[in-house]
Formats: sequence, C-alpha cells, structure tokens
Amino acid sequence: MSEELIRLTATEAVARLKRKEVSPLALVEAAAARIAAVEPAVNALPTLCLDRARDHARRIMAGEGAENAGHPGWLAGLPVTIKDLADVAGVRTTYGSPIFKDHVPARSHPLVERIERLGGIVLGKSNTPEFGAGGSTFNEVFGRTRNPWNTALTCGGSTGGGAVSVATGEAWLAHGTDHAGSLRRPGTYCGVVGLRPSPGRVTRGTANNLFSPLSVHGPMARTVADVALFLDTMAGWDLADPLTWEAPAVPYAASLAPRRFRIGYTADFHGRLPVDREMRALCDAAVRRFAEAGCVVEEAAPELGDLQEAFLVLRSQHFVVDRELQLQTHRDLIKPDIIWNTERGLAATPSRLAWAERERAAWYRRVAAHFGQYDLLVTPGAATPAFDVMLRHPESVAGVKLENYMAASMLNAAITLAGCPAVAIPCGLDQYGRPVGLQIAAPPRQEATALAAAALFESLTGLDRAVPIDPRPGAVPPPE
Repeated sequence: MSEELIRLTATEAVARLKRKEVSPLALVEAAAARIAAVEPAVNALPTLCLDRARDHARRIMAGEGAENAGHPGWLAGLPVTIKDLADVAGVRTTYGSPIFKDHVPARSHPLVERIERLGGIVLGKSNTPEFGAGGSTFNEVFGRTRNPWNTALTCGGSTGGGAVSVATGEAWLAHGTDHAGSLRRPGTYCGVVGLRPSPGRVTRGTANNLFSPLSVHGPMARTVADVALFLDTMAGWDLADPLTWEAPAVPYAASLAPRRFRIGYTADFHGRLPVDREMRALCDAAVRRFAEAGCVVEEAAPELGDLQEAFLVLRSQHFVVDRELQLQTHRDLIKPDIIWNTERGLAATPSRLAWAERERAAWYRRVAAHFGQYDLLVTPGAATPAFDVMLRHPESVAGVKLENYMAASMLNAAITLAGCPAVAIPCGLDQYGRPVGLQIAAPPRQEATALAAAALFESLTGLDRAVPIDPRPGAVPPPE
C-alpha cells in the first residue's frame, strides 16, 4: 500500500483524500517509509518533522481547515517539503548556513502558513546551498544532496533537495525558490517539473529584498498538473509582500487545455551562450514535438546585449541587501561565492547600477517585442546536464571555461531579468542517462500559458511517468 501511495501523482492523491479513500496520516506514513528507504543515498531532506506532520494530519482528519475545502489549491492533507530557506515554526531552519545551524523559528514563513492553512502537511526541510546561492546543492551544515538518476552527480541548485524529494517519491510536492534557475535547473537535472512564477505571483513574505523582482518562491512536482495545483495553493495577495496580487479567477489547474502555440526557440541566443552539444541536439529535437500538435516552431530569440554583466551587477546588489551585515559579523562562516558576490556589489558605483538598470529595461523591451510575435520563448532548461556532485559548478561548457559560479546560469537568468514565468519540463535523457529538459517561458503574469504549453509537451512525451525512481549509483561521465 505504501509503494502504491508514493507513486500517485499529487493530483491523484488529493482526489483520493477528498473522497476519503485514503487518509492524510496514511500518506504521512507512506512518505516516512519512503524517506527512510532512499534518504541515505541522496540526502535530500536533512531535517524531518514527522511527529509534527502526524499531528497536523490528525487535525485535518478531525475537520481542521474544512472551511478552505472549496479553495482551488486545497491539498486536503497532502504531505509536502519546504526548502530550508523558509521558516517552519518549531522546526530547525538553517538556510544552509553555519551561522544558523541551531536556529528554530517560532513562526512560519507566510507562504508556509498559507500552504498549511490550505491542507498541506510539512514533512521536513529540503537541502539547499548556503543561503540558496549556488547551482549545486551542498552546505557546511548538512553536506551534499545527490542526483537520484546517478548519485555521483549533482541534483542542481538551489532547490536541489526539493527536486530530489519529488523525483524519488519522498513527497508529492516541493516548495522552492528561484533567482537564476533554482527551480528550473534542479527540475532539468532531476527529471521533474519546476516553475518560476512571475514576481508577485507568490508571496516572499519576510525577505529583505521585498521590492526586488529577482528572487521568487514557487512549486515543483513530478507533473505539470501537480505544479499547477501547488501554484493554486501558493498564489494570491499577501499584506506581507507589496508586490503580490490576487489569484486568477480561473485556477491554474483548470487552465491546462491544449491549444496551438507560436513558439520562438533558441538553444543559445544566437551563439551568445555556450551549451553542451548533446544537450543542444536533444532540445532541438524535443521542441519540434510541438509541431506534432499543430504548433508553429521557429528559430527566434531577442538579442541578449550585455545581459550577463548586467545580471551580475543587479544580483550583487541583491546580495548587498541580504548579506552586507552578516559579512561584517560572520565573514569566517560564509562561503567564498557569497563573499565574492556581495563585495562585487559593494564596489559597484551608482553609475554602474544605473547602467545595469538601463540594460535590463532594454532587454525587457526586446523580450516584449518577441512576445508580440510569439506566445512562448523556449530554450534548453540548462546549459549542461548534471555534473560531478563534488564540483561547485561545471568547469566549462562546450569547451568554454567558466569564469564564475553563475556563468552556467544565463539561459535561466535571462528569463529572470525579464520578469517572465518559466517552466522546466523533462524532454529526455542523454547518452549517459542524465535527464535533459526544456525551459518554457511566457510573458509576465501568464503562468497559465506556460503551464498549458508544458502540459501539451508532457502529453506528447509521457516522460512524467519516468518518476518516482529509486536512487541509482553511477560514475561521472567524461567531459564533453
């Protein structure tokens, strides 16, 4: 019975919960058994709160939250995981940092409160790089999280633990965050679906960067329908976040009907970004599947300009807001990548910041012009497949040596800077059995369009049925 339950999609599990064919407590116990079985191989959920989850399950079974049962995002007692960047009341929350290794918050993050109010049961905290900074999930508190498709490889970052938790069947849904691909690259590396929503779609609650559109919270799951369901749980206005607005009148889960899209596709933005050769070939072939459903697919993408440098300038200012004071008091406990990013921001002149903002605005105007011709902008989900778990980032891509830990993230960061929602959707496996994915971006606030396109692609491939999987040992493939 436990094995059957963990293989249900979130949508199927919620339907059974609503019909009372299965209880929230039974799902918690099924998840607990699965975690015990696979966690030693992957280290995705270093902090569990199973007794807290059991108590919450019993309260839901006794009728708690029944007044929200009509909400489109009602989870009815479905267990979920929360990234270790978001507080959960009474549960150790470290942000992946030695500074906070013993931190136990008294109150949950506003988004966690919303998820629990709408029937989500928190199983535990998923692993993350320190303060969510990095494309591979490891930290000095909990160590490394491994890719279940090949445990010698990274699961990506920074929502790596969340991606692994759904890919292995430890949970049905995973909460995450995304700045430069932190929901999309782990989704691509682990063969699951990750959605970066538009800024303001989901509350960020307690963030210091409340008025920045760079970092957002969002959902991850095994299927597009499950991601849409979890987005319905998350979306909506929140007084704690001034950028939020009301949830849409039509739920995301009801917006997945297929239609014909006009798709502009690029593998590398006119040769400006290095992309692994096999990744490119697989994604080039995969995007053509849309034509089978009557979509128009053309090679098209806005010009990048000097976007990579503009992104680093703006990201570094984000780090100044978040980390400047900690550098003054705990520099010895902060990893070099964060120090580099923060000090880069501290050294930037007002003129340099103004230039970066002008460059971002010019980029958005080119993106808007693209969406005047196309419904979607589609790219590979990452520049490379999953790499060695012991590396901070890939050392090179397609023979191009990378200068810093963010250099492999520009396929994703470009979409971030345009304020667009984007879905990472599995599209196949490379010759070494590593998952490969597409990134499907839509105009700002058009999550429903991105999700509908992702659902159409999923229906053409059937790759959603490839997970959950048991962790598999393996070797690191040779460099390209």
